Amino acid sequence: MKASDVRAKTVDELKDELQSLKKEQFNLRFQRATQQLESTSRVKEVRRDIARVKTILREKLNAETLQVKEQV
Repeated sequence: MKASDVRAKTVDELKDELQSLKKEQFNLRFQRATQQLESTSRVKEVRRDIARVKTILREKLNAETLQVKEQV
């Protein structure tokens, strides 16, 4: 997942994406614990994707807050 792809999404889409990534992370951790994980690199990718989504989500929320403050 590229940052440019994430930036193109709305806040609601980012929240949904974050939720699905967290579910995937849980499933990957569970697979690792039961010795059934096939792609160990996917754990790292998902962790970074979660961080990327959280960062861009925070940027968008801060931008919205600034716009509201400027209008007042």
